[in-house]
Amino acid sequence: MLTRLDCGNASLAGLPACQLNRLQFVLHVAARLVCVARKYDYVTPLLQELHWLSVPNRITFKLATLIFRCMHGLAQDYPAGTLNRAADVDSRRRLRSGSSTALLYPMTRRRTLGNRAFPVAAAQVWNRLPITLTSQSSLLPFRQQLKTFLFEQPYSCHPCYIALDTTFYDLTFLTL
Repeated sequence: MLTRLDCGNASLAGLPACQLNRLQFVLHVAARLVCVARKYDYVTPLLQELHWLSVPNRITFKLATLIFRCMHGLAQDYPAGTLNRAADVDSRRRLRSGSSTALLYPMTRRRTLGNRAFPVAAAQVWNRLPITLTSQSSLLPFRQQLKTFLFEQPYSCHPCYIALDTTFYDLTFLTL
């Protein structure tokens, strides 16, 4: 069931919270099924015991892994060609960002759909990761440290988008 949940979830980046809650509910049901828990038992301890990430963190994990593969030439040319490093821009080579691993945010016309495009979502996810993760040179340690990083975040505090009056507000700056 988890493979179905994880299949193509990198394309779910930026979905509204109401859509992510449906997938989170499926994850909760799967955790209750695996741990043979009752319907009204708390799910967070079960998910922590199983070492399962929340749905938004699963999306972040999958997207960050794809970005890592693109940055190191392990992915196909199409997604890798859409990413632009700040260090590759001539006017930034002398700046501090010229030596960083940050990605540039491409301009979009529509906030609701344009921010969900791969280059924009990839830049948002990659630039939020700590430098210790983005400077890794091998895929296996990157994935291990990324999962640890995402798992150590508070379970209820994850990147989400809430729809209010057909406008999507980014609430990633909130910490509980």
